[in-house]
Amino acid sequence: MADGLTAPVQIRGRWAPSRVLFGPHETNLGYRREISDAHVAYYARRAEGGAGLIVTEVASVHPSDHPYERAPLAAHSGPGWSAVAGACRPHGALVLAGLGHAGSQGSTAYSQRPLWGPSRVPDVVTREVPMVMERPEIDALLDGFGDAVRGAVAAGLDGVEINAGQHSLLRQFCSGLTNHRTDDHRDRGLLLREVVDVVRAALGPDRILGLRLCADELAPWAGITPPDGAALAASVADAVDYLVPVRGSALSVSSTRPDLHTPPGFNRELCAAVRGTGSLTVLQGSVVDPSMAEAALADGTADLVEMTRAQIADPDLVALVRAGTPERIRPCTLSNQLSLARDPRNPIVGDEAEPRSGRETTDPPVDGRDPVPRDVVVVGGGPAGLEAARTLALRGHRVALHERDRVLGGSLRLAAAVHGRARIGVLLPWWERELQRLGVEVRTGVAVTAEDLDEAERAGAAVLLTTGSRPAPAAFPSDVPVVPAAEFERTVLTSGSTSAAVTTALASAGGAPRGIRGVPPAVVVFDPVGDWTGAGVAEQLAAAGVACTLVTPDAVAGDQLGRTGDLADANARLERAGVTRVLFSTLRSVTGGTARIEDVHTGAARDIPCDLVVDCSARLPEDTLWTAAPHRLRAGDAVAPRTIAEAVGEGRRAALEIGAGRSATVLSGSSS
Repeated sequence: MADGLTAPVQIRGRWAPSRVLFGPHETNLGYRREISDAHVAYYARRAEGGAGLIVTEVASVHPSDHPYERAPLAAHSGPGWSAVAGACRPHGALVLAGLGHAGSQGSTAYSQRPLWGPSRVPDVVTREVPMVMERPEIDALLDGFGDAVRGAVAAGLDGVEINAGQHSLLRQFCSGLTNHRTDDHRDRGLLLREVVDVVRAALGPDRILGLRLCADELAPWAGITPPDGAALAASVADAVDYLVPVRGSALSVSSTRPDLHTPPGFNRELCAAVRGTGSLTVLQGSVVDPSMAEAALADGTADLVEMTRAQIADPDLVALVRAGTPERIRPCTLSNQLSLARDPRNPIVGDEAEPRSGRETTDPPVDGRDPVPRDVVVVGGGPAGLEAARTLALRGHRVALHERDRVLGGSLRLAAAVHGRARIGVLLPWWERELQRLGVEVRTGVAVTAEDLDEAERAGAAVLLTTGSRPAPAAFPSDVPVVPAAEFERTVLTSGSTSAAVTTALASAGGAPRGIRGVPPAVVVFDPVGDWTGAGVAEQLAAAGVACTLVTPDAVAGDQLGRTGDLADANARLERAGVTRVLFSTLRSVTGGTARIEDVHTGAARDIPCDLVVDCSARLPEDTLWTAAPHRLRAGDAVAPRTIAEAVGEGRRAALEIGAGRSATVLSGSSS
């Protein structure tokens, strides 16, 4: 691999140790509106791993802006910025403060003040009409940027990055979607130029000024287009040292940080379109593969590469590339399961396969050796078992991993078979390589019995049960096949296609339903959970040419996808695929090829054709081995079926408990 990614780069006389930027993002690590000790540890870990530039979470430059509960305020961030700079400086990383104002995309829930905006255009999400900024508010904003920059300089930072990206007041002034002014600021780039001038003056000549600029709002009828973005970038190029072109607007929030349905590197063309405007250019947009980053540097697409989610997944990304072992980098799935932290629940930022991300001050590192190596038997090769085995081996224990299937992966392998979710499976070959590297004994196609475990314990081994989940009984009577979603995907993998899996399921019926008789089968996808499963299975069936109806008690299909940013996009995909969605409804029974559907509010019933049900209901723990011996440690879905994040986190914590020689009653008795 070329060394371009790990090569140092000079920016305004300051040297960054690599060309990798860790960009600003919501973390919910703040203490009130301050940069906290948790922030400091989080950024320092990425600096230790080789990040060249670190931009802290965007701080509001004026008290009128309080976009989410723990959003930093620049006036309160000085001590925290200073601590971040001090923690990162030994590793060479340059630290910049993210600065901005959310404008009409903010929230009045905390500030109890009206939102600011260029014109009286309601935000498309909150539908709130902002207060139109007049000269006093514009002056206050400019003063706020100047004061914030002086605070960053006093804190010893290397510079600042101005946010004129998707969530920003500056974008709103630059856009015809939101700027309908008739005064001087009908020149949509004027406020941006004014802010840049104020910031450069406050920074002085020897500190870095970065600009995160929306260069494509994906709304060409009135919004910023790539030529507009290039013109805006050129207008401030003399003062700006680096430019991060991004895309999206309030009309396309999911486009800013899309999930795994969007291919990595989606902003390459946009980056190339604005390149040459005078500033160093940073490629942003789901760049998670070092080889893609290297290619962008080599072919001149960019001068630096932002790899934020990739470094949440593996803080050592740059160090591993530099060491010549890129295969050891923990892959980023782009699922947004934990990395999308702007959420009313205030979740802490993280990664489903790296439990320490965002918890550097509370979770111990896993690569230290335990004083007394032990023999450990891990039963189950899903995410919990794989991470437990890896952690135990890193800690110096002798590990044997048993999996009853012929391949590792458990529920993760089945999840990756769902339409559009193949990328979630990138973790499996990484875990397999890690187990091989660490000398874990892996036995597949082995059904472990309670007697086997009794014998292992008599020989002094510790036992960890990560046996996964099993389907729950159907909650409705049916005389047609009812196939749980995971078992349907298992058939997809064994039969080779979705249509073959449907045929196999139909053939299991006693009679000759449609599809066997040559008549197109009627498939119902029952989704009482509302996560990615039901929507993904329905998409998968439609893509295979199988007509299906998605039945859900929620007001919208895939209700839980709002947490990953895929809710609107998923419903758009279902609409385009021709999937019929029956909302506010539950499945009561299936008799003679007819499903009885009941409205959850009114109780009104209706009948629809049904030859096959794919049941996406919640699953139950596969706890047979634990029930036989409840003293044994268990983790993951064997405790309670949830997501990959919980499984991996519990697998790691269980491994650390074993290494400490303690009985983990929390994990063995209940979910944690």
